[in-house]
Amino acid sequence: MMPIMLGIALAVVIAASARWMQFDRDRSFYPTVLIVIASYYLLFACMAGQAVFEEALVALAFTAAALLAAFYWPLGVGIGIALHGVFDMLHDGLIDNPGVPIWWPAFCAAVDLALGAWLVVHSRRAPQRRQ
Repeated sequence: MMPIMLGIALAVVIAASARWMQFDRDRSFYPTVLIVIASYYLLFACMAGQAVFEEALVALAFTAAALLAAFYWPLGVGIGIALHGVFDMLHDGLIDNPGVPIWWPAFCAAVDLALGAWLVVHSRRAPQRRQ
């Protein structure tokens, strides 16, 4: 339960600080967050020396989705982050990666689902670039 609570708290901190510092006004901020989120399982695979190819494919798919959404469908970034949360919940059944800490999927799913939901709800606000 603690990883889930901490994950939700981190999502709130990310969203609030991005709003407060106006990072969320740049359309590249949340796609970059999705790319970073997707890279953690690849990091764990490299540390364990197993499942590198499988994790790289998944990270590449989420990276491509983040880039496409950034340019063509801003709502897709929030959906992509939330879908990564679904992937977190299914990860153990899909990919055998012994480098993943036992608490990571629940923590990451909580972050992703909370942050993704927040972005979907707030995606109607058009991003504005700082001048």
